[in-house]
Amino acid sequence: MSGWLILSAFVLSLVLIEPRRIPHPVIGIGRLVEKLEIALAVLENRRRAGILLVVLTLTLTGLGTALILWAASAIHPFLAGVIALWIAYTGFALRSVHKETAEVVGLVQSGRVQEARRALSLIVGRETRTLSEEEIIKACIESLAENTSSSLVAPLFYLSLGGPVALMVYQAVTTLDSMVGYLTERYRELGWAAARLDDLANWIPARLTALLMISAAFSLGLNGFNAVRIMLRDARKHRSPNAGWPEAAAAGALGVQLGGPAIYFGEQTEKAVLGEPDRSATSAEYHRMVRLTYVTAALAVILGLLLHSWIWG
Repeated sequence: MSGWLILSAFVLSLVLIEPRRIPHPVIGIGRLVEKLEIALAVLENRRRAGILLVVLTLTLTGLGTALILWAASAIHPFLAGVIALWIAYTGFALRSVHKETAEVVGLVQSGRVQEARRALSLIVGRETRTLSEEEIIKACIESLAENTSSSLVAPLFYLSLGGPVALMVYQAVTTLDSMVGYLTERYRELGWAAARLDDLANWIPARLTALLMISAAFSLGLNGFNAVRIMLRDARKHRSPNAGWPEAAAAGALGVQLGGPAIYFGEQTEKAVLGEPDRSATSAEYHRMVRLTYVTAALAVILGLLLHSWIWG
């Protein structure tokens, strides 16, 4: 793998809308998880079944990706390069998150708050029916901050470390977590391994994202020192071992307060409060978050290229 793959995939993810008629790799992984979950339903020990689900999904995803690239290379190196680029490109979903949150904020700005709540419900896991305008925008800022890590920095990190195969294995980890990693009666035991592995896979990328976001804040004239302070003070308060790092850094850089009580699956959840309400969370703060996100992304690509060069020479 060469550095051109990283840079080209990132640029494509910014300028190219994913063709809907071409299947996305994550859809294939999702179907694999569904079939394996059904097959493993015969096991009475649900935690053991969940561990087996993770092992089989990651193994089949990694071997399948390697086999496809090997077969393509046997046909022609150019074909293998195109497939590798497609895999890398589909790993970066930050632009999609930006587009979705921008639509929600646009609805708020035009006074269509009820529509904004419905659109937001497609993006976040919390209940949105009673959210105020400011709470809607806060949720969009939080989503951008968290996805800067999970939808760009983490995929870039694994692509730089191990190429398309490592990226696809990471995609399998996040897909498993999104499908079975819930604290519900059905998935509490079955999804235990998937949730723990997702936490582990995102541990380094989340902290890298926060550090890169702080650097981006300084370069944009935002409050980088406050981003450091809030990150160190509040990041560990988040119920997720990873999401709190980029969210706290963003809250500090923007001077807004994120988090707070939310409703998930009909139950009130006391989410940690991150940052201080120096400013209200308005559309202007959302747009500052967008700029912070893309500068962070650019810095992440530079770091990814350096990491790739150090590992692969």
